[in-house]
Amino acid sequence: MEIERIVYIYFFLVILIESSMKVIRPLLYLILILVGAFLVFLVYASVDDYQPAHKELQHNNNQAASVSDTSGFNLLIWNIGYAGLDASMDFFYDGGDQMRPSEEVVINNMKGIVKTLTPYLDYDFILLQEVDRNSKRSYHYNQYEIIEGHFHHFSSFFGMNYNVSFVPIPLKDPMGKVESGLMTLSRQAPSEVNRHSFPGNYSWPMKLFMLDRCFLINRYPVQNGNELVIVNTHKSAYDDGSLRTLQMSFLKEFLLSEYEKGNYIIVGGDWNQTPYGFDPVLPSHQFDTLNLTYIDKDYPAADWTWAYDTTLPTNRRLPVPYNRSTSLTTVIDYYLLSPNIKLEGVKTIDVNFEFSDHQPVQLKARLTGNHTYQTPI
Repeated sequence: MEIERIVYIYFFLVILIESSMKVIRPLLYLILILVGAFLVFLVYASVDDYQPAHKELQHNNNQAASVSDTSGFNLLIWNIGYAGLDASMDFFYDGGDQMRPSEEVVINNMKGIVKTLTPYLDYDFILLQEVDRNSKRSYHYNQYEIIEGHFHHFSSFFGMNYNVSFVPIPLKDPMGKVESGLMTLSRQAPSEVNRHSFPGNYSWPMKLFMLDRCFLINRYPVQNGNELVIVNTHKSAYDDGSLRTLQMSFLKEFLLSEYEKGNYIIVGGDWNQTPYGFDPVLPSHQFDTLNLTYIDKDYPAADWTWAYDTTLPTNRRLPVPYNRSTSLTTVIDYYLLSPNIKLEGVKTIDVNFEFSDHQPVQLKARLTGNHTYQTPI
């Protein structure tokens, strides 16, 4: 009887396994197909990966007019958030759900951005970040050309810092194709413009789908033989801080080297960190003290000037749509001036985050041998 029972169990297991394989085999095939497709996608993304040079010449003009060594300048900086991060938006990177609003909203935001920039048509420099040229998230509108067309009497330059054929996150609504970067508008033609790559990146394969950070340099001859150097920058966000540390160290060496030559330097943009010494209190907003990252004291040297407005935020967090009373805000958009530039005023423009998750910041400064801090405009 025991032998018969063993034989019975054996044949039962054989039949069960054979029956199960009819179900398991297709699942195994499906898993293999999906894994294979993912590997092919990674191979394609690796081959297609944007790998810019460390330094790329964007413009060269040996006949550029020089500026006086006592000239005054007006500047504006603004991260326009690809016209997709208006006050109604939350954002998946900040704990929200959305990647982009509707096409109608993006069009309306872009019109609002251009309207907001219009009063500054007589400014000397406008430094913009997160300007899309061909991205799914902004419905493939060329925002660079739209803004360039409005500032047709300016020289305009573009520094690519995000160029990916397909970003697969968030999974339920992938970001898809992204082509975006920095835009510098200049009322006077520069002698030279270069894109400089920041060092460091995420590890593979994440780096295939992340930004390749950079800063854009415009140079202008000064009558005393030196140069005015305008730097448009956008530091890393959402990392553990290590990438920003590398970027800040690299930028420090560049700035000190330029200043040692006798050049005048103005850096403006989105630093994704708070300037050293900033008191985390804003009169009309909730300041985000949980995600507070300060720039080191005496960066890049003790006699350089940080120019920021202490009365208004420049950026909001996006886990939920904007609410002036409850939304967490911070100050991460501002300027850095070399000691031979006098700060005459700085002011954040309160647009209530209507068209972007950032607010524009204006600056008045003058070339000089003196170094004196002035109060906000």
